[in-house]
Amino acid sequence: MQENPQKTKVLFIITKSNFGGAQHYVYDLARELPQEKFEVVLVCGGAGALVEKLAATKIRTILVPSLVRDVSLFRDLASFFALWKLFRTERPNVVHLNSAKASGLGALAARFAGIPNIVFTAHGWAFNEDRSFFSRGAIKLLSWLTVMLAHKTIAVSAAVRHDTQSWPFISNKVTTVRNGIEGVSFLSREEAREKLHLPLDSFVVGTIAELHPNKGLAYAIEAVATLTSKNPDVYYIILGDGEEEARLNALVRARGLQGRVLLPGFVNDASRYLKALDCFLLPSIKEGLPYVILEAGLAALPVIATTVGGVPEIIEDQRTGILASPHNTTALAGALDQLIASPTLRTSLGTSLHKKVTYDFSLDQMIASTSALYKKTA
Repeated sequence: MQENPQKTKVLFIITKSNFGGAQHYVYDLARELPQEKFEVVLVCGGAGALVEKLAATKIRTILVPSLVRDVSLFRDLASFFALWKLFRTERPNVVHLNSAKASGLGALAARFAGIPNIVFTAHGWAFNEDRSFFSRGAIKLLSWLTVMLAHKTIAVSAAVRHDTQSWPFISNKVTTVRNGIEGVSFLSREEAREKLHLPLDSFVVGTIAELHPNKGLAYAIEAVATLTSKNPDVYYIILGDGEEEARLNALVRARGLQGRVLLPGFVNDASRYLKALDCFLLPSIKEGLPYVILEAGLAALPVIATTVGGVPEIIEDQRTGILASPHNTTALAGALDQLIASPTLRTSLGTSLHKKVTYDFSLDQMIASTSALYKKTA
């Protein structure tokens, strides 16, 4: 039963509890919603960095072990009934859904449980990934059904919302609330390089990302490979872990980049190390509105990123960064070459991006806009 009837009780639902973009979003909302007005509970499929971080803030977590990313009829049915029972027991005012699997099952369970306000955040659409025509069509249909079942859908960028424009019966259901960010406690350049075992006098390109096909990291490694003969002091470090680790390490070996391209694995609070870099690179194939670019902006780094999702809403080519088309090793290498050659350009782009992120991507604005949706029932 609801322990604090004077407060709005919000259950955040998410599949994975690592610390990618969707988890970052849930963490910020759960931690920053005013405690005198909201009671917050996290529901997820397993213990991970998100659970650990929220535990430190005394936010209650409920684990649903059957809630996993991979499709499984038995587990998905178990997850549906577990969520339905949970909603009936907890009786939240708001169920806030994140990630495709948890959102589809959660929206349906919340409807059956009679939840008065179901909010779904679209962090990016899985049908924009490299998949077969039929797979993309099926995912698009399921995404539309999730939006239909939710009372309100938040698109984290105008691009994410634009992808829904042709969908029937949802014109008033989708609203854009861009991700916002607060300050990061950066390590100094020297301390960050020392902890990451990077030479102090080298040019370091870096990426913070889950090692997933959506991140296009193989294209970045190939781009660096084309530059090493001309630029022997260039290093590339990728902070993160994931399913692509073995394939990416094999590519590094195949290109003879051992010791030059570094994959140290997951680094806790990786954004604190951004000052170690001379340039931030995000070669993604699919994005919503990536937090890592906002964090790189707070660090005043020059950024190279691909023209996917909401990235161009942060990066204006040659003004707040450099844009390249996805799947394009040549474009990435050309952008890197341009930044390596021009310290003045690096400083100009980093300063401009810092100003844009500071003024246009406020965490306070994101919290205010999202909490306003919690007050609106169907």
